[in-house]
Parts: sequence; structure tokens; C-alpha cells
Amino acid sequence: MSEVVNSACGSARWYLIQTKPRQEARAAEHLQRQQFECYRPVKHGEKKRGSRAPAEEELFPGYLFIHMDQASDNWYPIRSTRGVARIVTFGGMPVPVQDALIEQIRQRLLAPLAPPGRVAFQEGETVRITAEGFNDVEAIFLAADGDERAVILLNLLQREQKVSLPVSSLSRMQVQA
Repeated sequence: MSEVVNSACGSARWYLIQTKPRQEARAAEHLQRQQFECYRPVKHGEKKRGSRAPAEEELFPGYLFIHMDQASDNWYPIRSTRGVARIVTFGGMPVPVQDALIEQIRQRLLAPLAPPGRVAFQEGETVRITAEGFNDVEAIFLAADGDERAVILLNLLQREQKVSLPVSSLSRMQVQA
């Protein structure tokens, strides 16, 4: 859930706060208790096994945004807040984050999730693996493995191996003219 508390500052800007590991929610809660406006972007996922509540995943693990006036607000209470590791600075000064970027993040999280643009590959079609670590390795599409995964034939060390990957990590080979 996106955590936001309103602030009455007129010339306030957004700044980035680094939190202690897995303490984004704690830091946001304690900053809000001190009347700071915070934004902790999270995306909602499927329920975890054995849990009734939907899973929340931090969009930026280890970070949250705070809205304040750099000139007039006191930064010392922020540094000593539970869950806060530090204020992100450059040259010793906190660097403001553009309001437009924060608004863009909010809009993307509020937009209804569209079904992924599923590309229908044909059996035997040569595809490119775009997943991290594969660096555009070529493979042969064998079959769909549900809606989200695909079985491909990959040539590894002079041996062909069947591998199941997310469909989103595959792309069509570009036809060269």
C-alpha cells in the first residue's frame, strides 16, 4: 500500500531516504508520526502461501520518499528515526527528486494492471532470450507452458536442453533483409 500523509509546506520538495534493510514500512510509519509526508511505493502481488493477505512488494526496496522544505525543515529528526539509515545526498546535500517523477510513479501504480502483451510464438520458431544473464542467446520455441511460461530448446555446451522460462523473457528474432 502506498503510504502518504499530507503536509502543509508550500515550497516543499521530494527527497530520497535510504532505509535499513526491509524496514521501509517501519521508517514510513515513524516519519508519519512526526508529521512528515512520506511516499512508499509498493505493488500488490498474489497472496503468499499460507497467508490471507495479498503480498506487498516494495517498488524500490530500501528506499522511500519524503516531502519537505530543505531550507526550513530540520533534517536531524529524520536521521534518528527508527528504520531510517540515511538521507541520500550528493556532495553532502540532499538532492531533490522531481515532482513529476513521483506523480508518474503514482499514476503507474494506480493504473489497472493490463494483461501482459503475450506474443504467440510458433513451434520451431527461433527466439531470442532477453533475460538477464543470457545476453540475447538464441533458442528454439517448443511449446507454451501455461499462460506465463514457455518451453524452449537451448543449445548448451554442444547439447540441447529443454528449459522453461517466462514468456516475457523471450522476443522474436528480427528478420534481416
